[in-house]
Amino acid sequence: MRPFLFLAAVLGFSPVAVRAAEPVRFSSGPDRVSLIELYTSEGCSSCPPAERWLGELRDAPGLWREFVPVALHVDYWNRLGWPDRFASRAFTDRQYAYAAAWSSDQVYTPCFVRNGAEWRTRDRRIVAEVGAPVGRLSATYDGTAVRADFSPVQPRAGESFQIHAALLGGGIVSKITAGENRGETLRHEFVALEWVRGRPGDAIALARKEVGGVARYALAVWVTRSGDPAVVQAVGGWLD
Repeated sequence: MRPFLFLAAVLGFSPVAVRAAEPVRFSSGPDRVSLIELYTSEGCSSCPPAERWLGELRDAPGLWREFVPVALHVDYWNRLGWPDRFASRAFTDRQYAYAAAWSSDQVYTPCFVRNGAEWRTRDRRIVAEVGAPVGRLSATYDGTAVRADFSPVQPRAGESFQIHAALLGGGIVSKITAGENRGETLRHEFVALEWVRGRPGDAIALARKEVGGVARYALAVWVTRSGDPAVVQAVGGWLD
């Protein structure tokens, strides 16, 4: 079985987009919008409280305008008895890239990252990171591809950027029957179902697919400097 078809079967969706979407457009202002990443797993007993906190951001007034949340399920917990259907090796590799940038060879869950920096504080009442204007990020999504452009406030000669886009799912309920969370019912929001990358201005393929158990969908887009995992600007919004 081809890897894409295998992943589609595991996640419970058809490899063909089920419907075309009306194009939607998301735009930031020049001030930084924080990207909040949570590295997590359904197999990790320490992760449910972190996921509950992330889920509460759904009702926060600054959602999409001041911060964009994304839950990335890693795959290194799968070997301990519960195969997380949202886990991806690509998300694990991204976490290791962060660890390398922080001069560490260790990864862990739950792990919060804010704008590319490890975020260990227990007090997360201030979600967005206040900073100087960084630039405007705009993205258009038609259900099959994302096009995004970034205009930095202070362009630098020779500087290049990479666009990242993630299809997110929410309203997800998982009944866990093995592993550290055996017997628990977990609820997820802002789960990354797919993550793609490309250059500003390009059409980056990202087909919207119906995933079993997902009640609502959103899109997260962020920009980094080429070769640097730190997030420069982010934007996102609901698709439903």
